Amino acid sequence: MKPLVYLLEDDQDISRVIARTLQQQGHDVLCFRRLADFEREVARRLPDLALVDLILPDGDGMAAVRPGIVPDSVPKIIVTGRGALTDRVIGLEIGADDYIVKPFEPRELLARVRAVLRRTARPQDPALPEDTGRVRFGDWTADFSACRLTHRDGETVALSASEASLLAALVQSSGRVMSRSQLLDATTGRSDEPFDRSMDARISRLRRKLRDNPKSPAIIRTVYGSGYLFALAVKK
Repeated sequence: MKPLVYLLEDDQDISRVIARTLQQQGHDVLCFRRLADFEREVARRLPDLALVDLILPDGDGMAAVRPGIVPDSVPKIIVTGRGALTDRVIGLEIGADDYIVKPFEPRELLARVRAVLRRTARPQDPALPEDTGRVRFGDWTADFSACRLTHRDGETVALSASEASLLAALVQSSGRVMSRSQLLDATTGRSDEPFDRSMDARISRLRRKLRDNPKSPAIIRTVYGSGYLFALAVKK
């Protein structure tokens, strides 16, 4: 089946360019100009990927990225003219899988879409454990095939596919420091992220879900000047 992409973009010219680029490469695209219309369609049917502009006539597109409108299981890419570092970091921290600043080359957009769809296709995700089973560490059990964390108190926490991929890469290297570029390569297949704090934002999002104190993290530790270390013992 063709991947189904929802495009939330109020500029009709940009919307046509994006839709045509994706359709020529075998994607089905539904376009929305208003957040309310996008939200109604998401409630009816989930896409394989959502492309979201931030500046909309009826609200801020960040609302479409935060958990609540689109489930964590659906990958999301922000495509916007807001290129400030703060916007980029916030966008990734609240749930975006990638962030593209306008103007952009259609070929770059297509490459980013392919990369996100590739790493969020769970059965073929190379970063997930081969047996797609569960692993235990500390108070948590991670089920990578279901993109889910379960705490010993019974709470269940959903992971996005990109978060599951990042956690799997850290778990598989437990006890060893992984640089930002190594983590990017393991989870996205590329190491040319447009800004240095992109991986920091993803780690921050994952720490929140793991209840890992950001001031003194015990699970995912920052090794300054080097990268990140998954500090807990892992049991399969």
